[in-house]
Amino acid sequence: MTPRTVIVGGGLAGLAAGVRLADRGIAVQMLESRDALGGRASSVVDPATGRLIDNCQHVAMGCCSAYRGFCDRLGVGDKFRWTTQQWWHEKDGRVSVLKSVPGLGPLHSGWSFARSAFLTSAEKLAVARAFSKFVRWKDESLKARTFGDVLDELRQPAGAIEKFWRPVIVSACNIQPELCVASLAVKVFRDGIMPSAHAASVGVPTVPLRELYDASIGIIERAGGSVRTKARVFHVEQDGVRAHIDGDEQTLEADAVICATPPEVTADLLAASDPRVDALRSIEHSPILGVHLEFDRPALETPHAVLLERGTHWLFRKDDEGRRLHAVISAADEWMPMKGLDIVDRVVEDVRAVLPAARDAELVWSRAIKERRATFAATPAFEQTRVANTSDDAGVILAGCYTDTGWPATMEGAVRSGERAAAIAAERLAAVPTG
Repeated sequence: MTPRTVIVGGGLAGLAAGVRLADRGIAVQMLESRDALGGRASSVVDPATGRLIDNCQHVAMGCCSAYRGFCDRLGVGDKFRWTTQQWWHEKDGRVSVLKSVPGLGPLHSGWSFARSAFLTSAEKLAVARAFSKFVRWKDESLKARTFGDVLDELRQPAGAIEKFWRPVIVSACNIQPELCVASLAVKVFRDGIMPSAHAASVGVPTVPLRELYDASIGIIERAGGSVRTKARVFHVEQDGVRAHIDGDEQTLEADAVICATPPEVTADLLAASDPRVDALRSIEHSPILGVHLEFDRPALETPHAVLLERGTHWLFRKDDEGRRLHAVISAADEWMPMKGLDIVDRVVEDVRAVLPAARDAELVWSRAIKERRATFAATPAFEQTRVANTSDDAGVILAGCYTDTGWPATMEGAVRSGERAAAIAAERLAAVPTG
C-alpha cells in the first residue's frame, strides 16, 4: 500500500509542504476550510467594485530565499516588482531616498543613509554604532530581552528610535520595539538589511495574492494528490484526521499528518494530551490593518512610501498611474476599535499630509480590512516557548510561521516551516512498509 499523507491547511506553510512532497513524487491530500488557498496571504472580492483585492499588502525581500524559491517553483517569480530604493517621508513632507548599491556589501546603503535628511548627524552615528554591534552579536540572552532594552543599552537617541528603529521593527515584526524580542529584531537588520543590496531589496506582488499560489494545485494533483477546499477538519492525530467534506463526516487515515493551521486552530485540533497545546494556546497576536484607496487623479509617483511619525506606516502604489494606493498600519492595536469610515479618514489625512499630489485629489473608493490575528506577537515570552515542528518522532507534524524557524512572522518563515515539515513527513513515509 502506498503511504498516505494528509495536510490540513492551505496557507503558505501547507502549500510549501505539499509542493515539496509532490516534487518528491509523494501524493498528498490537502484539506482547506476556506474556498481559496493562501491563508492570511490571500485576497478577497470587494463587493462594491468586484475587484480582487489583497487583505493586506504582503512584501518579500531579497533575503527571503525559501519564499523566492517557492514562487519560482510555481512559475510566478516574475510577478513581483523589485526595488532597491525606499522613499522615507517626514511629517513636513520632506523625502529622503535610501538607495542600495550592489557590490558594496554591508555598506550598500551607507552613502544614501549618510545623505538622508530625516536623521541628525548624531542619530546617524548612533545607528551606525548599533549596526557594527549587530554584525558580531550572537548573545543567547537576546531571546529573553526586548529590542527596546537593547536600544537603551546601545544608547540610541529618541529621534533615531522614532524615525528609524521603530518604523523598521514595526513593519518587519508587527510589534513595537519595546515589546519585540531582541533576537528577531537583530535578525531583521543582520540578515535582512545589512548583508547586501540584494538582501535588502523589496519585492511587491504585481497581481493579487490569490493568483500567486493557485499553481500549487496543479503540482500537487500531477503527483497523484488532491486539494479540497471548504473541508472542515475537527480533529487531528498522527495517524489520520476527522473532517466534514461535502457535508459528510469522514475519517482519513494517514501515515503522516501535517497540521498547517493557525496556532489557535491547531490547539483545538490536536489531542488535549499533546505537549504543545499549552504553548499554542499561550500565543498572543498582533493585528495589521490594510486600507485600499482610490483617488480621481495620480497621488503617488514612487512604488511605495514610508511615512515617519504618523499612524499610517506604508503606502504602496497599486496601479501604473498612482491613483490606487494600499496603506498598511502594522501593530494596529489602537485602530481595531475604529469604524471603517473613521479609519479611512485618518489614513487619507496622513496621505494628504505627505503627498502634495493627493491634497486636491478626491477619494472615489476605499476599503479597510482588519486582520486582528495577522501575526504572532513576537515577544520574549513567545520566543522562549516557540514550538518545534514535532514534539517526538511520532506526533502530528506542525507547520506555520509560528514554529521555531528563527524568523519573524513572515512569508519566508511560513515557507521554511512547511518545507521542514515536508522533510520530516518524507522521512516517516520512507519507513512505512509498502506492498
